[in-house]
Amino acid sequence: MAAGTLAFVESPVQLLNVLEWAHGEQAAALTVVVLAPHDPMTRGQLRRMAELAREDGFSVRWEEARDGAAAPLRTIGGLTRRLRRAGRVVIGDPFSRYVQLLLTLTRARDLVVVDDGTATMEFIIQLANGERLVRWHRHGGGRGPRDLAFAPFAAAARRRLTPAREGGRRTVGLFTSMPVEAPPGIRVLSNEFAWTRRRFGPPRLTRGTDIVGTSLVETGVVDPDRYLEAVTFLARHHGATRYFAHRRESAAKLHRIATETGLEVVRPDLPLELIARRGPIGKLILSFPSTVVHTLPLALAGTGVGVAVCDIDPAWLTSKASPRAEGFLSGVTGAARGVRRLPMAPAAPRDDVRGGAHGASMAAHGAADRPQPSGTPGSGKERNQS
Repeated sequence: MAAGTLAFVESPVQLLNVLEWAHGEQAAALTVVVLAPHDPMTRGQLRRMAELAREDGFSVRWEEARDGAAAPLRTIGGLTRRLRRAGRVVIGDPFSRYVQLLLTLTRARDLVVVDDGTATMEFIIQLANGERLVRWHRHGGGRGPRDLAFAPFAAAARRRLTPAREGGRRTVGLFTSMPVEAPPGIRVLSNEFAWTRRRFGPPRLTRGTDIVGTSLVETGVVDPDRYLEAVTFLARHHGATRYFAHRRESAAKLHRIATETGLEVVRPDLPLELIARRGPIGKLILSFPSTVVHTLPLALAGTGVGVAVCDIDPAWLTSKASPRAEGFLSGVTGAARGVRRLPMAPAAPRDDVRGGAHGASMAAHGAADRPQPSGTPGSGKERNQS
Protein backbone atom coordinates (compact mmCIF):
# COMPACT_ATOMS: atom_id res chain seq x y z
CA MET A 1 0.00 0.00 0.00
CA ALA A 2 1.37 3.41 -0.97
CA ALA A 3 1.70 5.73 2.00
CA GLY A 4 1.53 9.43 1.21
CA THR A 5 4.21 11.77 -0.06
CA LEU A 6 7.88 12.08 0.88
CA ALA A 7 9.72 15.33 0.09
CA PHE A 8 13.52 15.58 0.25
CA VAL A 9 15.07 19.00 0.73
CA GLU A 10 18.59 20.26 1.36
CA SER A 11 18.11 24.03 1.31
CA PRO A 12 15.63 26.60 2.68
CA VAL A 13 14.48 27.58 -0.82
CA GLN A 14 13.68 23.96 -1.65
CA LEU A 15 11.59 23.67 1.52
CA LEU A 16 9.81 26.94 0.72
CA ASN A 17 8.91 25.62 -2.71
CA VAL A 18 7.69 22.32 -1.25
CA LEU A 19 5.30 24.34 0.91
CA GLU A 20 4.19 26.35 -2.13
CA TRP A 21 3.60 23.10 -4.04
CA ALA A 22 1.68 21.54 -1.14
CA HIS A 23 -0.49 24.66 -0.88
CA GLY A 24 -1.30 24.61 -4.59
CA GLU A 25 -1.93 20.87 -4.75
CA GLN A 26 -3.68 20.72 -1.38
CA ALA A 27 -1.37 17.84 -0.58
CA ALA A 28 -2.10 15.74 2.47
CA ALA A 29 -0.02 13.11 4.27
CA LEU A 30 3.18 14.97 3.40
CA THR A 31 6.41 14.21 5.25
CA VAL A 32 9.35 16.56 4.61
CA VAL A 33 12.76 14.96 5.06
CA VAL A 34 15.53 17.50 5.64
CA LEU A 35 18.93 16.17 4.56
CA ALA A 36 20.80 18.62 6.75
CA PRO A 37 23.96 20.25 5.35
CA HIS A 38 26.99 21.43 7.36
CA ASP A 39 26.74 25.17 6.63
CA PRO A 40 25.49 26.98 9.78
CA MET A 41 23.53 29.68 7.91
CA THR A 42 21.75 27.10 5.77
CA ARG A 43 20.96 24.98 8.81
CA GLY A 44 19.54 27.99 10.63
CA GLN A 45 17.24 28.92 7.77
CA LEU A 46 16.18 25.29 7.39
CA ARG A 47 15.26 25.15 11.09
CA ARG A 48 13.04 28.22 10.67
CA MET A 49 11.43 26.82 7.52
CA ALA A 50 10.84 23.51 9.30
CA GLU A 51 8.92 25.41 12.00
CA LEU A 52 6.69 26.97 9.35
CA ALA A 53 6.07 23.55 7.78
CA ARG A 54 5.03 22.09 11.14
CA GLU A 55 2.76 25.07 11.79
CA ASP A 56 1.02 24.22 8.51
CA GLY A 57 0.39 20.69 9.76
CA PHE A 58 3.13 18.80 7.90
CA SER A 59 5.49 16.26 9.41
CA VAL A 60 9.19 17.16 9.29
CA ARG A 61 11.97 14.63 9.74
CA TRP A 62 15.42 16.14 10.34
CA GLU A 63 18.26 13.87 9.20
CA GLU A 64 21.90 14.55 10.08
CA ALA A 65 22.71 13.04 6.71
CA ARG A 66 26.32 14.28 6.59
CA ASP A 67 27.34 13.77 10.21
CA GLY A 68 30.32 11.47 9.74
CA ALA A 69 31.28 8.66 7.39
CA ALA A 70 28.51 6.35 8.59
CA ALA A 71 25.76 8.98 8.28
CA PRO A 72 24.73 8.24 4.67
CA LEU A 73 24.25 4.53 5.34
CA ARG A 74 22.36 5.27 8.55
CA THR A 75 20.14 7.84 6.84
CA ILE A 76 19.39 5.72 3.80
CA GLY A 77 18.76 2.65 5.95
CA GLY A 78 16.27 4.56 8.07
CA LEU A 79 14.42 5.87 5.00
CA THR A 80 14.38 2.81 2.74
CA ARG A 81 11.10 1.34 4.02
CA ARG A 82 9.26 4.67 3.73
CA LEU A 83 10.78 5.28 0.31
CA ARG A 84 9.50 1.95 -0.97
CA ARG A 85 6.00 2.62 0.38
CA ALA A 86 5.66 6.25 -0.73
CA GLY A 87 3.20 6.85 -3.55
CA ARG A 88 4.78 10.16 -4.49
CA VAL A 89 8.28 11.60 -4.04
CA VAL A 90 9.07 15.31 -4.23
CA ILE A 91 12.66 16.48 -4.64
CA GLY A 92 14.28 19.89 -4.63
CA ASP A 93 17.67 19.20 -6.20
CA PRO A 94 17.95 16.64 -9.01
CA PHE A 95 21.71 17.32 -9.17
CA SER A 96 22.25 16.15 -5.58
CA ARG A 97 24.06 12.84 -5.30
CA TYR A 98 22.16 12.11 -2.12
CA VAL A 99 18.83 12.61 -3.88
CA GLN A 100 19.95 10.65 -6.93
CA LEU A 101 20.84 7.70 -4.72
CA LEU A 102 17.47 7.89 -2.93
CA LEU A 103 15.65 7.93 -6.28
CA THR A 104 17.13 4.55 -7.15
CA LEU A 105 15.41 3.08 -4.08
CA THR A 106 11.89 4.40 -4.52
CA ARG A 107 9.00 2.65 -6.25
CA ALA A 108 6.88 5.80 -6.35
CA ARG A 109 4.99 6.25 -9.61
CA ASP A 110 4.64 9.99 -9.17
CA LEU A 111 7.80 12.12 -9.03
CA VAL A 112 7.74 15.90 -8.62
CA VAL A 113 10.68 18.30 -8.93
CA VAL A 114 10.28 21.66 -7.20
CA ASP A 115 12.50 24.63 -7.89
CA ASP A 116 16.01 24.82 -6.50
CA GLY A 117 16.39 28.23 -8.10
CA THR A 118 17.83 28.90 -11.53
CA ALA A 119 19.45 25.45 -11.57
CA THR A 120 16.03 24.21 -12.66
CA MET A 121 16.60 25.84 -16.05
CA GLU A 122 19.79 23.85 -16.59
CA PHE A 123 18.17 20.65 -15.32
CA ILE A 124 15.37 20.87 -17.90
CA ILE A 125 17.82 21.53 -20.75
CA GLN A 126 19.98 18.57 -19.79
CA LEU A 127 16.99 16.29 -19.32
CA ALA A 128 15.52 17.26 -22.69
CA ASN A 129 18.87 16.63 -24.42
CA GLY A 130 19.51 13.33 -22.64
CA GLU A 131 22.67 14.72 -21.05
CA ARG A 132 24.27 13.84 -17.74
CA LEU A 133 23.01 15.96 -14.85
CA VAL A 134 25.90 18.34 -14.06
CA ARG A 135 25.64 21.68 -12.26
CA TRP A 136 26.21 24.62 -14.58
CA HIS A 137 29.11 26.08 -12.56
CA ARG A 138 31.08 22.82 -12.41
CA HIS A 139 34.36 23.22 -14.28
CA GLY A 140 35.39 20.13 -16.21
CA GLY A 141 31.91 18.69 -16.59
CA GLY A 142 32.03 16.34 -13.59
CA ARG A 143 34.55 13.77 -14.86
CA GLY A 144 36.55 13.21 -11.67
CA PRO A 145 37.06 9.80 -10.02
CA ARG A 146 34.12 10.27 -7.66
CA ASP A 147 31.88 11.31 -10.56
CA LEU A 148 32.83 8.20 -12.52
CA ALA A 149 32.23 5.94 -9.52
CA PHE A 150 28.80 7.45 -8.96
CA ALA A 151 27.87 7.50 -12.67
CA PRO A 152 25.63 4.37 -12.60
CA PHE A 153 23.48 5.86 -9.80
CA ALA A 154 23.30 9.23 -11.58
CA ALA A 155 22.22 7.53 -14.79
CA ALA A 156 19.55 5.52 -12.98
CA ALA A 157 18.22 8.68 -11.34
CA ARG A 158 18.09 10.48 -14.68
CA ARG A 159 16.04 7.62 -16.12
CA ARG A 160 13.62 7.89 -13.18
CA LEU A 161 13.25 11.62 -13.87
CA THR A 162 12.60 11.03 -17.57
CA PRO A 163 8.86 10.79 -18.32
CA ALA A 164 7.55 7.33 -19.15
CA ARG A 165 6.42 6.68 -22.68
CA GLU A 166 2.80 7.34 -23.47
CA GLY A 167 0.66 4.92 -21.55
CA GLY A 168 3.30 4.38 -18.88
CA ARG A 169 2.32 4.33 -15.22
CA ARG A 170 5.05 6.67 -13.96
CA THR A 171 4.52 10.44 -14.04
CA VAL A 172 6.99 13.31 -13.66
CA GLY A 173 5.92 16.80 -12.63
CA LEU A 174 7.76 20.12 -12.38
CA PHE A 175 6.71 22.90 -10.01
CA THR A 176 8.54 26.04 -11.03
CA SER A 177 8.61 29.82 -11.23
CA MET A 178 11.33 29.65 -13.87
CA PRO A 179 10.66 30.24 -17.60
CA VAL A 180 11.29 26.72 -18.90
CA GLU A 181 10.10 24.57 -21.77
CA ALA A 182 9.76 21.11 -20.30
CA PRO A 183 10.19 17.99 -22.45
CA PRO A 184 6.99 16.24 -23.59
CA GLY A 185 5.45 14.16 -20.84
CA ILE A 186 6.42 16.41 -17.92
CA ARG A 187 3.48 18.09 -16.23
CA VAL A 188 4.41 21.70 -15.45
CA LEU A 189 2.78 23.55 -12.57
CA SER A 190 3.43 27.28 -12.16
CA ASN A 191 4.71 28.55 -8.82
CA GLU A 192 3.13 31.97 -8.23
CA PHE A 193 4.15 32.15 -4.53
CA ALA A 194 0.53 32.13 -3.43
CA TRP A 195 1.38 30.60 -0.03
CA THR A 196 4.03 33.26 0.62
CA ARG A 197 1.68 36.11 -0.26
CA ARG A 198 -1.07 34.66 1.92
CA ARG A 199 1.19 33.99 4.89
CA PHE A 200 3.28 37.19 4.96
CA GLY A 201 2.83 40.89 4.28
CA PRO A 202 2.18 43.14 2.58
CA PRO A 203 5.50 44.66 3.69
CA ARG A 204 6.28 48.12 4.94
CA LEU A 205 8.45 49.89 2.36
CA THR A 206 11.49 52.00 3.14
CA ARG A 207 12.67 54.88 1.00
CA GLY A 208 16.02 53.22 0.37
CA THR A 209 17.45 50.70 -2.07
CA ASP A 210 18.55 47.19 -1.08
CA ILE A 211 21.15 44.97 -2.76
CA VAL A 212 20.82 41.18 -2.84
CA GLY A 213 24.04 39.20 -2.60
CA THR A 214 25.04 36.07 -4.49
CA SER A 215 27.41 33.15 -3.92
CA LEU A 216 29.08 33.48 -7.34
CA VAL A 217 32.38 34.23 -5.63
CA GLU A 218 32.10 31.22 -3.33
CA THR A 219 31.35 28.89 -6.26
CA GLY A 220 34.48 30.13 -8.05
CA VAL A 221 32.62 31.84 -10.89
CA VAL A 222 33.33 35.53 -10.20
CA ASP A 223 36.54 37.19 -9.05
CA PRO A 224 36.06 38.52 -5.47
CA ASP A 225 37.68 41.91 -6.14
CA ARG A 226 35.58 42.47 -9.26
CA TYR A 227 32.47 41.52 -7.30
CA LEU A 228 33.30 43.99 -4.53
CA GLU A 229 33.92 46.68 -7.12
CA ALA A 230 30.50 46.04 -8.70
CA VAL A 231 28.71 46.11 -5.33
CA THR A 232 30.47 49.39 -4.50
CA PHE A 233 29.40 50.92 -7.80
CA LEU A 234 25.77 49.84 -7.38
CA ALA A 235 25.65 51.17 -3.82
CA ARG A 236 27.00 54.58 -4.83
CA HIS A 237 25.07 54.89 -8.07
CA HIS A 238 21.69 53.90 -6.58
CA GLY A 239 22.08 55.11 -2.99
CA ALA A 240 21.74 51.62 -1.51
CA THR A 241 22.03 51.21 2.25
CA ARG A 242 21.58 47.47 2.91
CA TYR A 243 23.09 44.29 1.53
CA PHE A 244 21.10 41.07 2.03
CA ALA A 245 23.67 38.29 2.18
CA HIS A 246 23.26 34.96 0.45
CA ARG A 247 23.41 32.12 2.98
CA ARG A 248 26.61 30.74 1.38
CA GLU A 249 28.59 33.98 1.34
CA SER A 250 31.76 33.83 3.41
CA ALA A 251 32.21 35.89 6.55
CA ALA A 252 35.45 37.40 5.21
CA LYS A 253 33.76 38.61 2.03
CA LEU A 254 30.80 40.07 3.92
CA HIS A 255 33.19 41.87 6.28
CA ARG A 256 34.91 43.48 3.28
CA ILE A 257 31.55 44.56 1.87
CA ALA A 258 30.52 46.12 5.19
CA THR A 259 33.78 47.95 5.84
CA GLU A 260 34.63 49.04 2.30
CA THR A 261 31.18 50.08 1.05
CA GLY A 262 29.40 51.32 4.18
CA LEU A 263 26.48 48.99 3.46
CA GLU A 264 24.65 47.38 6.35
CA VAL A 265 25.03 43.63 5.84
CA VAL A 266 21.91 41.68 6.78
CA ARG A 267 22.04 37.91 7.20
CA PRO A 268 18.43 36.71 6.76
CA ASP A 269 17.04 33.91 8.88
CA LEU A 270 14.58 32.90 6.12
CA PRO A 271 14.66 32.83 2.30
CA LEU A 272 14.65 36.33 0.85
CA GLU A 273 11.19 35.90 -0.66
CA LEU A 274 9.78 35.66 2.87
CA ILE A 275 12.04 38.36 4.31
CA ALA A 276 11.03 40.79 1.58
CA ARG A 277 7.35 39.93 1.91
CA ARG A 278 7.53 40.39 5.67
CA GLY A 279 9.42 43.68 5.37
CA PRO A 280 10.57 46.31 5.84
CA ILE A 281 12.08 46.29 2.35
CA GLY A 282 13.34 48.98 -0.01
CA LYS A 283 11.24 50.28 -2.87
CA LEU A 284 14.01 49.10 -5.21
CA ILE A 285 15.88 45.80 -4.95
CA LEU A 286 19.09 45.34 -6.95
CA SER A 287 20.43 41.90 -7.78
CA PHE A 288 22.96 40.15 -9.93
CA PRO A 289 21.71 37.22 -12.06
CA SER A 290 20.19 34.82 -9.54
CA THR A 291 17.01 33.08 -8.53
CA VAL A 292 15.50 36.16 -6.90
CA VAL A 293 15.17 38.08 -10.19
CA HIS A 294 12.53 35.47 -11.06
CA THR A 295 10.93 34.91 -7.65
CA LEU A 296 10.80 38.35 -6.03
CA PRO A 297 8.50 39.91 -8.67
CA LEU A 298 6.03 37.10 -7.93
CA ALA A 299 6.34 37.21 -4.15
CA LEU A 300 6.10 41.02 -4.11
CA ALA A 301 3.35 41.38 -6.72
CA GLY A 302 1.14 44.38 -5.99
CA THR A 303 3.43 45.89 -3.33
CA GLY A 304 5.05 48.59 -5.47
CA VAL A 305 8.56 47.17 -4.99
CA GLY A 306 10.72 47.26 -8.11
CA VAL A 307 13.40 44.66 -8.93
CA ALA A 308 16.41 45.42 -11.12
CA VAL A 309 19.21 43.11 -12.27
CA CYS A 310 22.81 43.98 -13.10
CA ASP A 311 24.49 41.72 -15.65
CA ILE A 312 27.78 39.97 -14.96
CA ASP A 313 30.60 41.37 -17.08
CA PRO A 314 32.54 38.47 -18.67
CA ALA A 315 35.70 40.20 -17.43
CA TRP A 316 34.61 39.39 -13.85
CA LEU A 317 34.74 35.61 -14.45
CA THR A 318 37.62 33.63 -12.99
CA SER A 319 39.83 31.18 -14.84
CA LYS A 320 38.06 28.41 -12.89
CA ALA A 321 34.61 29.39 -14.13
CA SER A 322 32.82 26.81 -16.26
CA PRO A 323 32.77 27.56 -20.01
CA ARG A 324 28.97 27.55 -19.66
CA ALA A 325 28.94 30.25 -16.98
CA GLU A 326 28.73 33.32 -19.21
CA GLY A 327 25.88 31.97 -21.32
CA PHE A 328 23.97 30.63 -18.34
CA LEU A 329 24.14 33.88 -16.36
CA SER A 330 23.13 35.90 -19.41
CA GLY A 331 20.17 33.57 -19.90
CA VAL A 332 19.08 34.00 -16.27
CA THR A 333 18.91 37.75 -16.78
CA GLY A 334 17.36 37.66 -20.23
CA ALA A 335 14.56 35.32 -19.17
CA ALA A 336 13.56 37.33 -16.08
CA ARG A 337 10.09 38.85 -16.24
CA GLY A 338 8.98 42.02 -14.49
CA VAL A 339 12.49 43.29 -13.74
CA ARG A 340 14.51 46.26 -14.97
CA ARG A 341 17.79 45.41 -16.63
CA LEU A 342 20.72 47.58 -15.57
CA PRO A 343 23.92 48.14 -17.54
CA MET A 344 26.98 46.30 -16.28
CA ALA A 345 28.91 48.08 -13.55
CA PRO A 346 32.08 49.64 -15.05
CA ALA A 347 35.11 47.39 -14.64
CA ALA A 348 38.52 48.71 -13.69
CA PRO A 349 41.65 47.30 -15.39
CA ARG A 350 42.62 44.00 -13.83
CA ASP A 351 45.77 45.43 -12.24
CA ASP A 352 43.78 48.24 -10.59
CA VAL A 353 41.29 46.04 -8.77
CA ARG A 354 43.61 45.29 -5.85
CA GLY A 355 45.38 47.61 -3.47
CA GLY A 356 45.19 51.37 -3.34
CA ALA A 357 44.40 51.75 -7.04
CA HIS A 358 40.98 50.20 -6.36
CA GLY A 359 39.73 53.26 -4.52
CA ALA A 360 41.07 55.56 -7.22
CA SER A 361 39.35 53.59 -9.99
CA MET A 362 36.02 53.80 -8.16
CA ALA A 363 36.39 57.54 -7.71
CA ALA A 364 36.95 57.81 -11.45
CA HIS A 365 33.39 56.60 -12.06
CA GLY A 366 32.19 60.11 -11.19
CA ALA A 367 30.85 59.83 -7.69
CA ALA A 368 30.10 63.55 -7.60
CA ASP A 369 27.05 63.20 -9.85
CA ARG A 370 25.53 60.21 -8.04
CA PRO A 371 23.81 59.76 -4.67
CA GLN A 372 26.29 58.78 -1.96
CA PRO A 373 25.68 55.86 0.43
CA SER A 374 24.66 56.57 3.97
CA GLY A 375 27.69 56.43 6.21
CA THR A 376 31.34 56.16 5.32
CA PRO A 377 33.31 53.06 4.32
CA GLY A 378 34.35 52.73 7.93
CA SER A 379 30.78 52.78 9.21
CA GLY A 380 29.68 49.49 7.67
CA LYS A 381 28.11 46.99 10.02
CA GLU A 382 26.70 43.51 9.99
CA ARG A 383 23.58 42.16 11.69
CA ASN A 384 21.26 39.21 11.58
CA GLN A 385 17.68 39.57 10.36
CA SER A 386 15.32 38.80 13.23
